[in-house]
Amino acid sequence: MLEQISIFAENTKGAMQKMTQILQDENINILGSVTHDGAEYGTVRMIVSDTDKAYNAFRNAGYLCCKTEVLGILIEDKVGEMNKLLLAIAETNVSVDYVYLTFDRESAKPVLIIRVNDIMEVEESLINKGFRSLSM
Repeated sequence: MLEQISIFAENTKGAMQKMTQILQDENINILGSVTHDGAEYGTVRMIVSDTDKAYNAFRNAGYLCCKTEVLGILIEDKVGEMNKLLLAIAETNVSVDYVYLTFDRESAKPVLIIRVNDIMEVEESLINKGFRSLSM
């Protein structure tokens, strides 16, 4: 399993740059990211090289943030692979909260980051179906 950090921030000019500056100052690498914006606030979800250090840096800078366990599943870079993975998850009867893509730096293959409410069940099921779970 992986741990991601979710940062809640005002939807203002330069907000993302301020967050990336905090990570740069702490020498933390962003390995994957997705942003969801709203009228006033947005959520930035990230897989980073040091989740605990990033969490503390954002909290110290006044951001509301949290750490969440997610799955990182390696997939092939070809048509239908994401669908194949999502079908395998559907067979577990567990709902997917959200997904986003990043990539594995060693293999240069896509990694689907998945948030579900029963991570252990889904991870075990996917491994039994031949998928590879990563911890970045």
